[in-house]
Amino acid sequence: RHRIELALPVEVAFPLFTPKGEEAWAPGWAPDHLHPTDGTTCEGMVFRTFHDDETTLWGCVLYRPEEHRVRYARVTPAERFSFVDVACRALSADRTEVEVGYAHTALTPAGAAALDELDEARFATMIEGWRSEIEAALGLAG
Repeated sequence: RHRIELALPVEVAFPLFTPKGEEAWAPGWAPDHLHPTDGTTCEGMVFRTFHDDETTLWGCVLYRPEEHRVRYARVTPAERFSFVDVACRALSADRTEVEVGYAHTALTPAGAAALDELDEARFATMIEGWRSEIEAALGLAG
């Protein structure tokens, strides 16, 4: 788990962590929406992403926009299964804390090796990178 702060109201920040919302700031993020095909975020939605030579299947298992919480299950069949949790909390009218948590299970030796490389420091660096990407894409001051 790692927390970042964004200079955005929670109602603006939270949608950035939906599949369509990430398209606004995550370089190369181009989900293939399988259900619903219009990409509407909802419990039961299914989509896939492609990164390098990996295909990852995703499902939204919890979607509570009124609580600013979402949980995804994702599987990269050749390597790992993961849950991804995002929870946003208003710190003020124009500032939001975002907590991102991943829980991984290796499916293969290659998956175990990949997860061995993802220690807490690397995970924090990855999530801090999200903040930088959001700030750059939306023209926010750090």
